[in-house]
Amino acid sequence: MTSAPSYQEIERAAKHRDLAVLGALHPRHSPVQGLTGGTLVLLGLLGPECWPRITGAPEFRDAADDPLDRWSERIIDALATDTGATAHYPFGGPPYTPFINWALASGRAFTSPSHMLVHDTVGMMISYRGALHLQQEIDLPPPPLAQSPCDSCVARPCLSTCPVQALVAGGPYGVTACHSHLDTPEGAPCLENGCLARLACPLSQGASRDPVQSAHHMSYFHKT
Repeated sequence: MTSAPSYQEIERAAKHRDLAVLGALHPRHSPVQGLTGGTLVLLGLLGPECWPRITGAPEFRDAADDPLDRWSERIIDALATDTGATAHYPFGGPPYTPFINWALASGRAFTSPSHMLVHDTVGMMISYRGALHLQQEIDLPPPPLAQSPCDSCVARPCLSTCPVQALVAGGPYGVTACHSHLDTPEGAPCLENGCLARLACPLSQGASRDPVQSAHHMSYFHKT
């Protein structure tokens, strides 16, 4: 495109590539780390219907490591070319791009009681695959929520569901306890279906995450 695409055009182009816009902001008005102007658009996977198509891509058939990261780079690099943007990714470091800072500045992601991110439509199943940075400022819709959804969540199941209390109020995330649990037979439900605490967030139902996709993410997480 010779001129800056509209937000709606970016949404349509992303959807065509099995991606969803999970947030957007103007760094000049919402200061973030690493950027000073233009428009930043945060991208994640579209939904459960896209997973079979993604796993049918060449990156998942060549037996090389990190197929989803490589798929994301190929697809988002192409989207960046088409929209005249620069692509950024949450992987490939260190140093790592400050996606958590960007997500919070978008007004569509918030810090949950356990200090993990929670998104206004996909809850704690939020997963960013990349971002586009345009040099121009384009019109953006306002974030759907004025404040964190956790403020009105009385039950807060994200704090009581983890079998080994790896997610607790105020954090930090108990990574060692989590990995140790995943090494046991009792950890199989987490490995096969996704983090039970994250799934317990009421908004996580909006992700409609395919358990096979969650198992893929968990297997890579447990390798680290």
